[in-house]
Amino acid sequence: MSDEAAAGFVRVRLDLSYDGRDFSGWAKQREGQRTVQGEIEAALRTVTRSKETFELTVAGRTDSGVHARGQVAHVDLPGELWAEHREKLLRRLAGRLPHDVRVWKAEEAPAGFNARFSAIWRRYAYRVTDHPGGVDPLLRGHVLWHDWELDVDAMNTAARQLLGEHDFAAYCKKREGATTIRTLQELSLVRGEDGIVTATVRADAFCHNMVRSLIGALLFVGDGHRDTDWPGKVLAARVRDSAVHVVRPHGLTLEEVGYPGDELLAARNREARNKRTLPGGLAQTGCC
Repeated sequence: MSDEAAAGFVRVRLDLSYDGRDFSGWAKQREGQRTVQGEIEAALRTVTRSKETFELTVAGRTDSGVHARGQVAHVDLPGELWAEHREKLLRRLAGRLPHDVRVWKAEEAPAGFNARFSAIWRRYAYRVTDHPGGVDPLLRGHVLWHDWELDVDAMNTAARQLLGEHDFAAYCKKREGATTIRTLQELSLVRGEDGIVTATVRADAFCHNMVRSLIGALLFVGDGHRDTDWPGKVLAARVRDSAVHVVRPHGLTLEEVGYPGDELLAARNREARNKRTLPGGLAQTGCC
């Protein structure tokens, strides 16, 4: 995965959003599985009248049912093709893409940009309501109903113990060759005037099921089934805990991806590929 487009190609940054309920996640899969990547690549091929499929690289692969408001991807296009289509690309994509995925920007990326490895953080929101009547029908595809009253202050107390750089193996589905060391930069919950509790979760990267597992642990604290120190004890054990419930995906939305200044992109790419270690621990490779 190169930090630069090949000779004769232009790297294009795409800013996009999608409603994940009818997708089998971001990444292309076997025949018959509808994915965000597959839809966008097919639309690009059609609107540019190309026989070739130009593969997208994404900032964060979302699972089946997860939404995105501020997803970022890049694609390397032949220079002549980009010059021909750049002015009308967004409008043509809007006419070709299904209504549950939109591309909002398509711009030539700065030197060294890589949608995945240049990112310095990803910010997710998870939305849940404990209203005894359930979820507003108009929000049912984006808000989880929790059938117990939640103590948000207790959840925030528990959340603070998880901040910083840790091995999040207890909250991740392990993938061969991938690290579970992450830096959790923000984990906080706020109850809005509508009663919906929104959890903001920001980290340099996330391992598989990490956000949904963290929220599952905090819900157990919020409804009184666990003490506020329990999520921290689970983290310290560094092994997958069957007591940690992975909440349903529809409450989760990728809200924003952060990048450094243009002059720092190349350095960030190298850093993201480096081995990660904790004090006294073994090295782990892979950024995300």
